[in-house]
Amino acid sequence: MIKKTLIPCALALLQTLTMNAKVWTLQECIDYALENNISLKQAKIKTMQSHEDMLQSRSALFPSVSFSTNQNMNYRPFSSSTTNITNGSMTTNTKKLTYNGSYGINAKWTVWDWNKNRMAVKKNKLTEEKYELGEQTQANTIQEQIVQLYIQILYETEAVLVNEKIVEASEAKANRAKEMVEVGSLAHVDWVQLEAQVDKDKYSLVTAQSQLANYKLQLKQLLELEGEEPFEVVNPEIGEQYVLSLIPDKYVIYQEALNNRPEIRSSQIAIESADLSIRSARTGYMPTVSMTAGVGSSNASGQTKTFGEQIKNNFSNSLGFTVSMPIFDNLTTRTAIRKAKYTKMDSELALQAQKKTIFKNVEKYWLDATTSQQQYIYAKKNRESMLESYRLVSEQFNLGLKNIIELTTGKNNLLQAEQQMLQSKYTTLYNKALLKFYAGEKMEL
Repeated sequence: MIKKTLIPCALALLQTLTMNAKVWTLQECIDYALENNISLKQAKIKTMQSHEDMLQSRSALFPSVSFSTNQNMNYRPFSSSTTNITNGSMTTNTKKLTYNGSYGINAKWTVWDWNKNRMAVKKNKLTEEKYELGEQTQANTIQEQIVQLYIQILYETEAVLVNEKIVEASEAKANRAKEMVEVGSLAHVDWVQLEAQVDKDKYSLVTAQSQLANYKLQLKQLLELEGEEPFEVVNPEIGEQYVLSLIPDKYVIYQEALNNRPEIRSSQIAIESADLSIRSARTGYMPTVSMTAGVGSSNASGQTKTFGEQIKNNFSNSLGFTVSMPIFDNLTTRTAIRKAKYTKMDSELALQAQKKTIFKNVEKYWLDATTSQQQYIYAKKNRESMLESYRLVSEQFNLGLKNIIELTTGKNNLLQAEQQMLQSKYTTLYNKALLKFYAGEKMEL
């Protein structure tokens, strides 16, 4: 009695939790992941760090200012008097402990370095943009993973429904066979085989349910969702008309991808950055001009004047220019130029490889979409034929005109046809969604 009471209660509780669970659309999954995914947050932090580097390099265009002070104390325990020379004047101090101090504000500014500092600013701006593009690439990867898992969930959901119908049909056939055995119109061994088939179909159903739960778990982890609350997705109405709609030309999609994919722009930035590195390295052959300026004063003990009077009288300022001309730098500049050129060559090859990768992806998605679209047409026709065939075999089996082997074969053929139709349908949806995404459109089914 306790088991009979607990089982319905548990089922009712599970149903209530499922009904109260949030049902996620594809767009909601994408928006939530872009806001909360940890790897994407880490990419954003790198972008912010690169922005600080750019600001720091920009500040190098302005003079640097520093304050310095120097305080000295002298102790001569065996001297009766101490002679100090401060700013050219000689004073005698009878104290054993003496001190003096100096104070200064100094400024330094690179007047001309052949735009090396400005090129550093441009290069850091490009680096910041590259990190932003890396962030976009990471976001694109997450969206592609989400749509793949989302479509897998839709496929497995329908697969579970198909397996549930197969189990119901198998149980009905087994019950009918039992009645036929009781009246002597069917051998007992045939009924046993049908019972075994029921268990096999239930095993397939449990496997499909496990796969569905696994894909839901993967999607929850990608969204950074925690807790044990149920997770459901919206099953949109996807008509045959959309599945069989025209697939865009792959070359048109490829050209659009070259214009909007962040991977391409990132590779182009690497080339631009290498150009700046070459120009910056060449400045190593050129002279640089810098300017220094400062104001300062000093004081000392043993003076007849006060601290303020000493600071005023000892006040001084300075202004200077420095020209630095490299003569021989142990091939440092030449090495830097050559390495920068090699970096540019590598970046150009990386751009070519990136273009080939994008074309390979577009071509693969286009071919898979085209193939699965054609497969769906024939899979649907095959499924209709297998459904009608299984219906006729079932009727003949009930009349004793077909044996258990023929019935099982007809059911397996129907199940295979159902799976083929579902697989071709959702494969088409997945590849069409990615083709649209590569063309710069919104990720949607």
